[in-house]
Amino acid sequence: MNREITPYILKRTPEEAAPRKLSIDYAAALNPQQLAAVTAGDGPSLVIAGAGSGKTRTLVYRVAYLIDSGVDPSNILLLTFTRKSAQEMLQRAGELIGVRSERVCGGTFHSVANMLLRRYGRAVGLEPGFTILDRGDAEDLIALVRSQLGLNEKDKRFPRKGTIAEIFSKSENTLRSLDDIVVEEFGHFADHLDALAQLQKGYHAAKRQRQLVDYDDLLVLLRQLLTQDQQARQAISRLYRYILVDEYQDTNRLQADVIRNLAAAHQNVMVVGDDSQSIYAFRGATFRNIMEFPALFPGTTIYKLEENYRSTQPILNLANCIIEEAAEKYAKHLFTRKLDGPLPTLAEATGENAQSRFIAQKILELREEGVPLSEVAVLFRSSFHSFDLEIELSRRELPFVKRGGVKFIETAHVKDLLAHLRVVANPLDAVSWHRVLMLVEGVGPKKAQDLLGALVKSASPYQVLREVSGRSGQGLKNLANTLESLSGSGELGTADQVNHIYEYYLPILKEQYDDYPKRIRDLDHLHTIAEGYPEVDGFLSDLALEPPDGSAIDVEAPDRDDERMVLSTIHSAKGLEWQCVFVIWVVDGKFPSIYSFVTDEDMEEERRLFYVAVTRAKRHLYLTYPINVFDKSSGMLLSKPTRFLDHVSPSMFEQLALIEEGSHADWRGYRDDAY
Repeated sequence: MNREITPYILKRTPEEAAPRKLSIDYAAALNPQQLAAVTAGDGPSLVIAGAGSGKTRTLVYRVAYLIDSGVDPSNILLLTFTRKSAQEMLQRAGELIGVRSERVCGGTFHSVANMLLRRYGRAVGLEPGFTILDRGDAEDLIALVRSQLGLNEKDKRFPRKGTIAEIFSKSENTLRSLDDIVVEEFGHFADHLDALAQLQKGYHAAKRQRQLVDYDDLLVLLRQLLTQDQQARQAISRLYRYILVDEYQDTNRLQADVIRNLAAAHQNVMVVGDDSQSIYAFRGATFRNIMEFPALFPGTTIYKLEENYRSTQPILNLANCIIEEAAEKYAKHLFTRKLDGPLPTLAEATGENAQSRFIAQKILELREEGVPLSEVAVLFRSSFHSFDLEIELSRRELPFVKRGGVKFIETAHVKDLLAHLRVVANPLDAVSWHRVLMLVEGVGPKKAQDLLGALVKSASPYQVLREVSGRSGQGLKNLANTLESLSGSGELGTADQVNHIYEYYLPILKEQYDDYPKRIRDLDHLHTIAEGYPEVDGFLSDLALEPPDGSAIDVEAPDRDDERMVLSTIHSAKGLEWQCVFVIWVVDGKFPSIYSFVTDEDMEEERRLFYVAVTRAKRHLYLTYPINVFDKSSGMLLSKPTRFLDHVSPSMFEQLALIEEGSHADWRGYRDDAY
């Protein structure tokens, strides 16, 4: 029976009503912009925290301030993207305010969802003892249901279990239909839409029957609980009267909706983030969340943190100029008290290898000037952009670690293509033969071993392949013809031989890998690298002697054997900083990627990615771009610096044109507006 509840006000004593004396001098510890955010009153708040502006410090002091002001710590919820972030923030808050901070509920979205579902989950059909599937377990269950539904027996190849899990996950996290995800991002599987919908339904049913939830279900079911069970929503919202969210620009639609429902009883939500650093759309995050926060929470107060504690003003001037052209943004202007510093450098190289040699030479010079290798980073748009540089650094005995993405030479598709070249160069290479044979339809491990025994003994290995009959016969004949056409082909250059293998391998690539469109880009870049080698032997030798994985990373520089510079994708570098940063391949068509030219949204994300790269540098910033680069996929010759510099004044840079030692070129007429 529902009965209207009448509130009864408990009045405060005069002592309780008096302003509470704070234990921390917040004004002394924070700059004015940080202080305004930390001491904000009730209601929704959006803190736009520019790069290097003390975002974490602001959140830590906000937690301390709430506790200091009399808020029960158990009524504070701190949501972050990693458990480590939450732990570090609460530890720092504890150093300010004492052990009371230990009662704050802090963690990732998924860990908090897990805790709440075990307490309230019966309303959505979950028992407290439900089991969480990791990604591997989820994929195995998808494969089981797929087999039960007979979807393995379709005429056209059905997506693999990992791809199916990725499609389902993206649909859940972006609140978009399965059809939209497949058509827009996995168009080569559009013929399977009905079957995928059937499989998704079966997968959900199998989880419900077994009391299983996958990683995405934690948020999906929490959202369902909050929207369907008003009593639970009110209880949870009253428990967490103050909600703080870190890195809000990286949230997806599902997470934003969960936050909105968690705050149903009070609207006391403070989200912190930077619209200019929203760069994870490929993971399902959306720039729209931070832009639409004031509409989602009417009455939002916006605070801006613009004082930068990382970079010098010349670097910030460039960063401000880059983001100023963004189509949509919260206007802000980064400034610092570090007014002096060298101008950023824009260097034009005659090709990729000249770019690599410049970076290696400049790093050695900086090292002589006292910049340690650990304070140097080379950043790039895509993981394979550093491949040539990795070889050059190894030649110079400059040690590095690489972060973000699989190392180019270790990707399966690159290894596949190179294995074909190695077999032609050395017919006794049993390892490469085994890899090549296993790619042929109908050849399994046993058959590959049997063939290997015959191949390495035969004076005519290609004839051995042609004599095989059965299911693998035609595939082995095609392989033999392809390899034999390259054998002794002295007139074909390295790039032409790579291209010849590529044409043979492309149908295999499409059959083997669901994400083959992305892998094709890697092979296009391998072709570009091959153009720098007149002989195949030199190409293969460099890859074998100085592989980017293994010995190249383990090389130790004399007297500095504990130091490593960092090579990193920009996505993996977000939140980090170095004294000296090189951003390579800053050429239009590579950065922004030619694939981002299609939509305005993609182009704007590329701009933000460039902004993130530039703002990693503390003092030295080098932007390098090779010219006369042929892009195989588009058929375009790339020579222009990134369009994100089109409107930047030449006075913001020191411009370099790299020339070979001993060149007699007259550079007196080199244009001031070279870019």
